Amino acid sequence: MGLFIFRKKKTVNNNSSNFIFMMLLLFCLFFGKFSLVFGLNYTKYSKVSNLRLERIQKHIDQINKPPVISIQSPDGDIINCVHIKKQPAFDHPLLKNHKIQKVAPTMPRMKKEKIKVAKESSEKKKERIEDVGWQMWHQNGTRCPKNTVPIRSSTVHDVLRAKSLYDFGKKRAQSLPLARRVDAPDVVSGNGHEHAIAYTGLSEEIYGARATMNVWDPSIEEINEFSLSQIWVLSGNFDGSDLNSIEAGWQVSPELYGDSRPRLFTYWTSDSYQATGCYNLLCAGFIQMNTRIAIGAAISPVSSLSNSQFDISILIWKDPKLGNWWMSFGEGTLVGYWPAELFTHLADHATMVEWGGEVVNTRANGVHTSTQMGSGKFAEDGFGKASYFRNLQVVDSDNSLSTAQDIQTLAENTNCYDIKSSYDSDWGQHFFYGGPGRNPNCP
Repeated sequence: MGLFIFRKKKTVNNNSSNFIFMMLLLFCLFFGKFSLVFGLNYTKYSKVSNLRLERIQKHIDQINKPPVISIQSPDGDIINCVHIKKQPAFDHPLLKNHKIQKVAPTMPRMKKEKIKVAKESSEKKKERIEDVGWQMWHQNGTRCPKNTVPIRSSTVHDVLRAKSLYDFGKKRAQSLPLARRVDAPDVVSGNGHEHAIAYTGLSEEIYGARATMNVWDPSIEEINEFSLSQIWVLSGNFDGSDLNSIEAGWQVSPELYGDSRPRLFTYWTSDSYQATGCYNLLCAGFIQMNTRIAIGAAISPVSSLSNSQFDISILIWKDPKLGNWWMSFGEGTLVGYWPAELFTHLADHATMVEWGGEVVNTRANGVHTSTQMGSGKFAEDGFGKASYFRNLQVVDSDNSLSTAQDIQTLAENTNCYDIKSSYDSDWGQHFFYGGPGRNPNCP
């Protein structure tokens, strides 16, 4: 299916069309039940008030900035090409006077290490997604015009799937980084989030992190569960309310996106996931710079068992000159940045990095979820079957990349999801991870 481009008309009266849409939606919500993704136990909405719909529509209108053009993607997404100066980031009160960083940041340099670089072995043959037109809306080569950025459009249905309008686009407060909860009882008492991660030691001065991870399409049992693989860059009080976190990776989240496709995502918070921050561009904060990459858009193709492995590389680092935290994709493609003004502790540096997988286990029927992490295979299955993170690196104070040292691993329940780390001259510091969730040893 090709992409369709809709050009914005200069003068359009949308009142009548909005009224018709609202009436149709009300009819569906009052008199019908609907399911947005087959095979999932979606919450069925039977009644939504006019007032709630008006509030939701107002919020949607606020984050869906007027596009120059809109692109219809084959997967159902609408990608709005928004003028770079009119994107949601500049609604943030701390960014009212922010000047866009037009000068590219200095990319971290690879520190020379005494490692013999081996040729890639045939059994670890992989492909970089960025080489094969990796977002579904890229099909037929349509691009956003100059001085615009691609932003995935949000809908009323997106908000209705969330617990509330306030919760839309946000991680819940219990989704705290795992390492801060290593000795806390809620790690083993089933607070709903399970992990398989590698992490650096506490209190290090870290200025960024990088890794390459393969992409899968794990199955999700319940609409309000998710499965993700990401990098966390962290600083602040892990036992308080001022933890700063910058995150990026891929995730499958039916509640957030309305389907089961793996999607590129970002996240940030400056107060331990309480009030600040959000996924992607669903609130003011992250400044998009790239005209080709839409955060929140579906990734394609994905890895398959005993077949081609498709992976992506993500680098997050602090620009040593201006202090903004940048994100690059693949071999140095700049995506955008989190302005330094958003943070407290990360305005200086990070103290910990985590890499790995996370799932939500709601135990909806009194048993462990069958939501998969990564490929759904355990770490011991190795390349071609298990998920991996390879070439784990950190950025130091002189803007140099080096192999992550003294890495520790952690998984709450290895009968459900596990992790196995290793090191070689090809993949450097790396690990396999994941699992199927519910199984005879994980009831």
